[in-house]
Amino acid sequence: MQSSLPMVPQQHSPDAGQAGSYAASTVELGDLKRILVRRRFWIFGTVALLTLATLLYGLFTPALYSSSAEILIDPQDLQVVTNDVNPSRISPDGGITQVESQVSVVQSTGVLMRAIAATNLTQDPEFNGQGLLSRLLGSGSAEGDRSAQTLDALRRRLAVKRADKVLVLDVIVTAKSADKAALLANAIAQAYLVDQASARAKMAKDASESITARLDEQRKRVQQAENAVEAYKSANNMVMAAGNLVSDQELTEINTQLSAAQSRTAALKAQVDQMRRQSGTADATSEAMRSAVISSLRAQEATLVDQVSQLGTEMGPRHPSMIAAQQQLRDTRQLIARELGRIATATETDYERALANQQALEAKVAGMKSKSLDTDQASVRLRELQRDLEAVRSVYANYLQRAQETREQINVDSTNARIISNAMPALKKSWPPLSLLLVGAIFGGLGLGTGLALIAEYASPTVLSSAQMQSAIEAPVLGVVPAKSGTGRRWWPFGGSAAAASSRKTDAVVGLALRRMFSSGQRPPDWPLVPSILVTSSPGEGAQRSRVARLLANTAASRGSRVLFIDANGGGSQKEAQPGILDVLRGEYAFEAVSHYAAGSNVALLGRGRSKAVFQEAHGIYFAQHMLAQASRSFELVVIDGGALADNLNASPLVAMVDEIVLVATLNATPMRDVTATSQAVSVMGRLPTGALLVDEAA
Repeated sequence: MQSSLPMVPQQHSPDAGQAGSYAASTVELGDLKRILVRRRFWIFGTVALLTLATLLYGLFTPALYSSSAEILIDPQDLQVVTNDVNPSRISPDGGITQVESQVSVVQSTGVLMRAIAATNLTQDPEFNGQGLLSRLLGSGSAEGDRSAQTLDALRRRLAVKRADKVLVLDVIVTAKSADKAALLANAIAQAYLVDQASARAKMAKDASESITARLDEQRKRVQQAENAVEAYKSANNMVMAAGNLVSDQELTEINTQLSAAQSRTAALKAQVDQMRRQSGTADATSEAMRSAVISSLRAQEATLVDQVSQLGTEMGPRHPSMIAAQQQLRDTRQLIARELGRIATATETDYERALANQQALEAKVAGMKSKSLDTDQASVRLRELQRDLEAVRSVYANYLQRAQETREQINVDSTNARIISNAMPALKKSWPPLSLLLVGAIFGGLGLGTGLALIAEYASPTVLSSAQMQSAIEAPVLGVVPAKSGTGRRWWPFGGSAAAASSRKTDAVVGLALRRMFSSGQRPPDWPLVPSILVTSSPGEGAQRSRVARLLANTAASRGSRVLFIDANGGGSQKEAQPGILDVLRGEYAFEAVSHYAAGSNVALLGRGRSKAVFQEAHGIYFAQHMLAQASRSFELVVIDGGALADNLNASPLVAMVDEIVLVATLNATPMRDVTATSQAVSVMGRLPTGALLVDEAA
């Protein structure tokens, strides 16, 4: 049977190679809320399990107590002597490295074994591994094994820490008893101090013994060096005084005398030369100026000159007093002349004597120099022997002093550490911290549950957003419909006003979706078939698909359109035994004969009908064309609930003829594989989805 009606242009089917695949899930930040809300039971269940496990652990785990002793370590050692065996040098980092190394010393076997011996810890079942279970099993151990087990257990309960930028070590011990924890912490701190003192004493003792063993050898070397010096001096007739040769000392003294004589001779020669330049008079020489006799005569001369001048003015030149005064003046000047002559003669005599003394000393120095040259070669070797002697003596003296110092350091405690705070029994248990563990369990459970929820979403991705749905079906998303209608309103049956069918928001979204579907202008104005919409979904979305299909019909009817609603899925109020769309597609009934209007509504209903007989697809397409052409006379829109096309092959004639094929999916609930399977089922029927409507359960 051939149809005279025009056929709906068929869309290109995708390649068969794409079957079985579905679009990758692209999760955006805004989709995380939907994922976490949908999979909240993963999160809450994980939190509950971790919290319960934490409570059980806290209730059944024995309580532990921690006590701490503080040790201050000074990088500068106690310096008992100048050259201490333990030098007090501070490293460039302020001693931090030295203190850090002491953390390992506190945890060393030697220190811990001292503490174990001091507290008799090998007899404590908590640490020696001889608990009740071991005694019941009879697994006793030897004394050596018990010590090793005690040491290992104590190490597990011990923590040595250093706070940042301080030189204090915290020795923390954890035990089942607060008193025991404090006792062990103090014992370890004290054992550390004893170990340090013992180590320093041993170092001093070893150093002292090593130095003492070298003293005899150094003493013999000093004696050998002294004998070599004395033998050499005796062989070369070299007499020493105060560490120097006697001839050298004499030569030095005569050289000093010669220098003084030369200076005196030069000074006297200068005076003689000055007097000779003054024609033999010594009136202006420095000796005349310094002479007390000359000074006195000069003063007396000045007095007589004044007296003669005064008498000459008062009495005249012939007066006896004037004559007597003039005679005294002449006598005084003669005395001055004789005194100056005497000074000149004395200066000449002193110069001659100084010159003779200088010449005698020069002759003596020349003789001693010739003698000293003979001993110079021998002095070179002597000085070398003396240097060797001094070096050996210095080493011997240092050895002797260090031996005494190190011997004394053995009995002196120069430890640079001290306990600044003894451990006290703890008032509260340190483990298990139940409140902290509960908080950690809650937040850890939230984090782990969130991770599991995201992993579950990744393993089975769902529709999360319009963009993701649009990418999956390569068609636009026409709108997002709230999952629930307004409070107190019924959206089905069709009877009643459209305002009672849905809330205002739902009605607006569905109306906008209808406008978008038929506002593209792709339908020719003279197209003979009535505008039609087929609504489909995955098998698990039947309720939402049916609701969306009815919303489309009701919304169109509320705007004055006459709507034919076809329930091809059989989920309506029509009974299976009554004729319906399947009967129409087989050509057994006209759709006017099997459809009926809902009371008080612009919507006509057409049920599924009887599926007892099958029909050829070509015949079904013909009758579907004929039905849509006939429906254009009485209706402005046909809405078809096509069911899950993957399971409803009887709807393929309708798929081939409708204008719009709309997929329905629920946000954060419909798996992406179901969306892809539905889209592939549509493509197998020769079409592609033209749009999608999403249902938001959170709206």
